Amino acid sequence: MENIIISNPLRLDKIKKSFQSLQPSQIQVISDFDRTLTTNFINGHRAPSLIGLLREGNFLTADYADKAQSLANYYRPIEIDPLISLAEKREAMATWWRKHFNLLISSGLKKSDINQAIQQRSLQLREGFHELFNFLQHKDIPLIIFSATGLGQEGIQFLLRREKLRGNNIYLVANSFIWDEEGRAVKVNEPIIHSFNKNETILQDFSFFSKIKDRNNIILLGDTLSDIDMVQGSNCNNLLKIGFLNEEVEHNLAAFQEAYDVIILHDGSLEFVNNIFREIIL
Repeated sequence: MENIIISNPLRLDKIKKSFQSLQPSQIQVISDFDRTLTTNFINGHRAPSLIGLLREGNFLTADYADKAQSLANYYRPIEIDPLISLAEKREAMATWWRKHFNLLISSGLKKSDINQAIQQRSLQLREGFHELFNFLQHKDIPLIIFSATGLGQEGIQFLLRREKLRGNNIYLVANSFIWDEEGRAVKVNEPIIHSFNKNETILQDFSFFSKIKDRNNIILLGDTLSDIDMVQGSNCNNLLKIGFLNEEVEHNLAAFQEAYDVIILHDGSLEFVNNIFREIIL
């Protein structure tokens, strides 16, 4: 496939052989959500984020966008500054998201608005996800979906429901809200997931941790270099990393080849992923 790059063919063969010797009960799949399980582009246009869907649909108060941008203008430089320590970044990102969640609440966020935005189909699962979902469900392999976006859990749940994908092997590690009887957001649930704690360490705070803690062989799907950190804190014996490089390929390819075993270019489908899953999980 012309859109597939194998960083090190010999290493990939070795990883595949290691997985072929395992039982499905020893394996888990960890994946980012936005632009990994969903497409980066729709009809040639960059797909919006979950929050972007709400903003563009005018579901929130008129001043939401400006206030959210002000927060981003302050905290985004901290997030990307290489001279700021990781501890400082973690504290700043937690503060940013907490302020943003309070802004969403004060801007009138309603659960029904999230559902309505999802139904508009401006967010699409990557081609081949239904096949991947069915395969993992059949093999009883957990799919842990990480999302540090502001509307992760509810938005993902509505999207899966829209696509008629229901199963007990999907676990969401994402931000979520507490809703009142009329479906208005009143509080954000803890722990808050952000770009610097999006890893397996935080899974210990989730009820499903006991079901996956002894599955020490991981297949990881991501679309950024930082997505590799999702396995941080895990006791990992074997790791297969598959990355989606959706844009600016020439600029980012070398770094992706260092980080990922397989790279899928140009917003490609999950066809190769499904083929390799069938090959290594017997």
